[in-house]
Amino acid sequence: MGIANGIRPETHADVRTEGNAPDRRSAAERPDDERMAAADRPVAKRSPDKRAAPAGKQEMTSGRSYAEKRTADARMPADVERPEAARSLSAKREKKMKRLQTEIGSTEGRKPGPDAASAGGPSGGFWRGKRVLVTGHTGFKGSWLAIWLHELGAEVVGVALDPATGRDNYVLSGIGRRIAADLRADIRDGAALAGIFAQWRPEIVFHLAAQPLVRLSYERPVETYETNVMGTVHVLEAIRATESVRVGVMITTDKCYENREQVWGYRENEPMGGYDPYSSSKGAAELAIASWRRSYFNPERVGEHGKSIASVRAGNVIGGGDWAADRILPDCIRALEAGRAVGIRSPRSVRPWQHVLEPLGGYMTLAQRMWEEPAAYCEGWNFGPRAESVAPVWEVASEVVRNWGGGRLEDLSDPHAVHEANLLMLDIGKARFRLGWEPRTNLAQGIALTVDWYKRYRTEPVYGLCVEQIGEYMGCDVR
Repeated sequence: MGIANGIRPETHADVRTEGNAPDRRSAAERPDDERMAAADRPVAKRSPDKRAAPAGKQEMTSGRSYAEKRTADARMPADVERPEAARSLSAKREKKMKRLQTEIGSTEGRKPGPDAASAGGPSGGFWRGKRVLVTGHTGFKGSWLAIWLHELGAEVVGVALDPATGRDNYVLSGIGRRIAADLRADIRDGAALAGIFAQWRPEIVFHLAAQPLVRLSYERPVETYETNVMGTVHVLEAIRATESVRVGVMITTDKCYENREQVWGYRENEPMGGYDPYSSSKGAAELAIASWRRSYFNPERVGEHGKSIASVRAGNVIGGGDWAADRILPDCIRALEAGRAVGIRSPRSVRPWQHVLEPLGGYMTLAQRMWEEPAAYCEGWNFGPRAESVAPVWEVASEVVRNWGGGRLEDLSDPHAVHEANLLMLDIGKARFRLGWEPRTNLAQGIALTVDWYKRYRTEPVYGLCVEQIGEYMGCDVR
């Protein structure tokens, strides 16, 4: 892929082999034995690229990174048995393709919304050559977004902390070695962000970097607020100071709403809130985004500032490559691979479940519309699943076990556990009506895609696996 606007494709430090020669192959390009050996090792701290940040530091100065703190809890057991690899790769793919075509179904005959390019997914022609900055690209959602954008021809600049484990999707896919810049910075360091924005001059910004876990927020409320609120403010300020930025999509969460445990979905005009530190920090971030939009990016004065800022909220996202602690899908896979029972903390809690590609496609669709009509779409948006994909945790875990081919569940309910919402749903009518966006998969299909990734990641190149699943999701090749 060509490099536009002077962006350098290799800004990361070399990974050295035992012979001390630089190994520039991505994780996806290495043989299986090398790739799995690398996955079992902790991720080494990378040195910052001094060229990429003329102002501010790109390394954390407040102790260990959040990713480092949760590595021990999130890492897969070291003695997991490798799946049977006797079948040829082509035979496995043929069987998988037939199954997914049956479960996901063809997209032929799908009725487009008001914009055919945005009906269910982004337009490849639009993204080709765009300079896109993604915060949190080493995380679960961020790595999938970076892969998708890269495949669509965007010049992606990633800004994040180190990945949590050597098994994360970012590591195994090797996406960091494919994008234009793979940078390490803490969003709590406003000077570092300002320097990166000034150096790389992005046109579109996706802000995903966050402290994303409810239970951890009880233990580290100050860090949660510093990251989720002030980190968001620093990104907004960097956007304000960077003339090249035209679109900013700020990712928060469905938990930003004042949750009354109501049986209908929350709409975008309902009040922000949050019981726990994580949820309330995201509600506070939404208030900051709205304030900056009115004060500095007012749509009535878009001709003066030239920027469009929106916030987006998704449900509980599932997909391959997530190893975070205290999330039901990673918890299931860790237990199943280790031959243990899957412990369920909140079996009756009801959540809106969706495959990771669902909201990501919505974010990119929204960004394209914001680029084309900056004053019309700069507001809050929900990207959740259909009503039939709102289900209890126990039902989701049972479907994971069924797709895995065996396993058992164990109820670990604790009446004295910290508070977590029991019921939460989103209303997506606005995105369906105004953007022509709607979910492509239901819960069973999303779980099938997710478990398929976890069954194959040890024996196949992960980057190709992700691209294949994006193509399956879209109903055609992404290029």
